[in-house]
Amino acid sequence: MNSLRRLVALIRKEFIRLRRDNSSILIGAVLPIVLILIMGYGISLDVKNVPIAVVLQDASPTAQDAVSFLDGSEYFSPRYVTNFNDGRALMDSRAVDAIIVIPNNFAAKLANRDAKVQLILYGVNNTTATAVKGYVEAGFQTYNTGRYGSFAGNGVVTIESRVWFNDANSGTWYFVPGLMMLIMTLVGIFLTALVMAREWERGTLEAIFVTPVRIVEILLAKMIPYFCLAMFGFMLCLAAARLLYGVPLHGSFLILLLATILYLFVALGIGLLISAATKSQFLSCQLALIVGFLPSMMLSGFIFDLHSVPSWVNAIGHVLPPTYYLELLKSLFLAGNNWMLIFKNCAILLGYAVLFMGAALRITRKRVA
Repeated sequence: MNSLRRLVALIRKEFIRLRRDNSSILIGAVLPIVLILIMGYGISLDVKNVPIAVVLQDASPTAQDAVSFLDGSEYFSPRYVTNFNDGRALMDSRAVDAIIVIPNNFAAKLANRDAKVQLILYGVNNTTATAVKGYVEAGFQTYNTGRYGSFAGNGVVTIESRVWFNDANSGTWYFVPGLMMLIMTLVGIFLTALVMAREWERGTLEAIFVTPVRIVEILLAKMIPYFCLAMFGFMLCLAAARLLYGVPLHGSFLILLLATILYLFVALGIGLLISAATKSQFLSCQLALIVGFLPSMMLSGFIFDLHSVPSWVNAIGHVLPPTYYLELLKSLFLAGNNWMLIFKNCAILLGYAVLFMGAALRITRKRVA
């Protein structure tokens, strides 16, 4: 009985401690609900609501009927234009993942059972491109069968497909830039948060704070070694991408370097902010995993195409800095210098860097005042 009473007292003590520890409740109760809701409702390997530009050079009712399978389908989100340049501009701005070109002689060719349709796919995301090609081919095959029945064969409406920005049609070319983003996130956020938190726990930072050294100088001294380490890792990744996997670099190397530097400042700022707010290795590890690594992997577009997820998940993904860095990496490696995308994403990363660095500096000052 004495042993049971001691056990009950200890269990009661732990429940009281658990109730007072908001971080444990967050990790044990709130996080699972958030993850199950996001992953259950928002993340799927199915490719749906694909934005696709339809260039109707032939505006006849026959041509419109041929692409009517796009309307009202859960797999497509069509945008109709009248010339190819408009469709290409939509793809360059990443507003669409494919272009269907209906030529101006489509109706006449269809009467001779020899109509051709051009399908251009954004090949950076190999998985999405393959799925879209299958969907479009199935849609036109259904149209052929509905118009000519069993006599449709393969000579009614045929599709000539081309893949842009991924000449090898390789999934490796798509995943390597994403892996580089994850590695920069891991070094920038995870490692910085853990090492800084260890310094807080050991009291070495407080010992430095009593010296005339300024807070800014201390933070810069902590950041610069990990910045150099991360840039060295980036160069190794870049060499492996080019030499081992043959991933092309169609864009500017200097812009790629600038984008990586901006993203590293963002990641280092997040790591410093986490360590300054928690001062605990355990909590820093958990927060770095929750705030940094998992969202970077699941919600940045690395695994799941953000065009195919619900709008609210897409919105969450576009709040995260890794999304913009990953867009820059894919564009620079496989598509080239898309200046509109470069200016927009670099400006966003710069804003995030200023925000997180400023917040880390402010919180550190408050904690040591």
